[in-house]
Order: sequence, then structure tokens, then C-alpha cells
Amino acid sequence: MVKKKSPFTAVKKRISGYLKRRPHRSFRFTRRRDYTRSLKLPGYWAFTAYVCKILWSNKKIFLWLAVFYSVVTLLLVGMASQDAYTTLNNTLTSTGSEILVGTWGKIGGAGLLLASAITGGMSTSLSDAQQVYAGLITLLTWLTSVWLLRNILAGHKVKVRDGIYNAGSPIISTFLVSLILFIQLLPFALAIIGYGAASATGLLSNGAEAILFWLAAALLATLSIYLVTGTIFALVIITLPGMYPMKAIKISGDLVIGRRVRILLRLLWLALIELIVWAVVMIPLILLNNWLVGIWSVLNLIPIIPILLLVMSALTIVWTSSYTYLLYRKVVDDEAEPA
Repeated sequence: MVKKKSPFTAVKKRISGYLKRRPHRSFRFTRRRDYTRSLKLPGYWAFTAYVCKILWSNKKIFLWLAVFYSVVTLLLVGMASQDAYTTLNNTLTSTGSEILVGTWGKIGGAGLLLASAITGGMSTSLSDAQQVYAGLITLLTWLTSVWLLRNILAGHKVKVRDGIYNAGSPIISTFLVSLILFIQLLPFALAIIGYGAASATGLLSNGAEAILFWLAAALLATLSIYLVTGTIFALVIITLPGMYPMKAIKISGDLVIGRRVRILLRLLWLALIELIVWAVVMIPLILLNNWLVGIWSVLNLIPIIPILLLVMSALTIVWTSSYTYLLYRKVVDDEAEPA
């Protein structure tokens, strides 16, 4: 007679496996010898140069991918409003004429225009369908970049067409992982909402209340950062054949144990590099556009800056996905056990 298994057996097995993989315990001191885990990575600049080298050696493929993303986004979602850009530029010029003077003043004005564009100040309101299209296009661009890099590093000769046709199979599971990632960002969103409410009520002007608020906000932000750092590689792992969302998140969490801070610093470096590149590329282009518009006013009717913003967004998504995938490969190459 076969003995019937207890319904809690699977749960106990899952918990014991989790505890075995995660040697750290909440509110217990972990000795340094027990959490040290190797992670041999190139330096920040060296790894950035490594990513640039791979992308540059396959520049035709990834440039065409960025063009494809830009065209599809333009057709299905749209781009920043030229009227909004012109209005904001004219307003900034008229109201800041006494402050934004000289070369540095013009650079500051261009920086404010760029900041407004990045934060959505020039975007038109999107319908529900356009928001869905934008999310799907971004996910497909991410999946295509990862698929192309995986095959290029494997020595296969690929084309953008191959990636577009073959990379979309895990779109549903990738969407679910992305959804979990957004849920993990909710504590940070609560901190931002709380900041808005505290500013409106004058809470931040009181000493004790302000200290308590900033402590709570810091804890919420830290929680989101902790969770997201353990999930970001799941967006790469989920592209493996036969992978399921929760399994990808589990593997991703195991990869970052004992390495979370070092991986987080690499991701922050990625954000810093992107911010610098956006400023270095877009601010001179905005200044050049304003100078040309001053000579030929008809250029004010051509959405030059919105088009450039769209192209930069496409290149940023390709760069982000490539950097994250290659960082994942470096982490996987070090097969140290969880610590």
C-alpha cells in the first residue's frame, strides 16, 4: 500500500531548499567568512568598454534594431510633441532671459529642456492601447537584444530579422517577471507619494516628524532596491527555453546572494553612464537646433528634437539590455556557491 504524502510535504521541501540556498537569517549576525562570495568582474570602465566593443563590432545589427524600434514606436505610440517643445522653449527663453545668459546659461536652459523631455513634460497623453503598445515594443526590443547577443557570443551568424522573428516566444513570461518587478517598486512609489503629501502638509518643516519621515522613506526605498537587485537578472534568465517566471526569479535571487551590493553598484554605474551620454549628446543638439531655428524659423515646424529623443530612447533600451545581459554572463561565469 502506497503511503499518502502529506499536503505539507512539498511546502516543507520548498522551505528547506530555500533555507539551504540562503544561509543568511533575518536579525542574526552573519560572520564575514560565511557571506564572502567571489565575483571577478572587470573594472567599471573596462566592462563598459567591453560592452561597447561587442556592440560596435556588431553595430549594423543593433543600429537596425534601434531603427526598427523607433519606426514601430512612431507608428503605434507616437513621439514627443513638437508644439509642447516649442512652447516650453519659448517660455524658458522669455522667463529666463535674465538668468539664463551667456554660454552656461544656454547650456542650463538646454539641460532643463532635456530634463523636461526625460520626465515626460513633452509627451502627449497616451491612450490605453498606446500604453500597451509601448510596453510590448519595449519588451520585444529587450528580448531581441538578448537573443541577438546570446547567438553572437555563441558564434552564430545572425540578422536583425532572425531576432525579431525568434525572440518573442517568452513575451508572456517576460511580462509576468516585469509585473513582479513593478510590484517590488511599490515601496519606493509609496515613499514618493508620502513625500508629496508631507511637503503639502508642511510635515517636513518639523524636526522630529521630518526625521521619522525620512527614516521611513529610506527604509521603503532600500526595500525596493533590495528586491529589484535580486530580480533584474530574471529578465535575462526568463529568455532561456522552458523557463518559468518564478523559477527565473528564484535563480536570479540565488545569483546575487553575497554579491548584491557589487551588482547594484554596476547597475547604478549603468544609469550614470546613460545620464552622461544623454546630456553630452542631446544638450549640444538642442543648442544647435535653437541656433538653426533662429536663422531659419521654418525649422520650428520640423520635429527634429522629438525624433532625436525617440532615437536616443531606442539606443538606450538596446544599450541597457546588452549591458545587463553581458553583466549576467560575467556573474554566471563565476560558479561560486551561495554565501
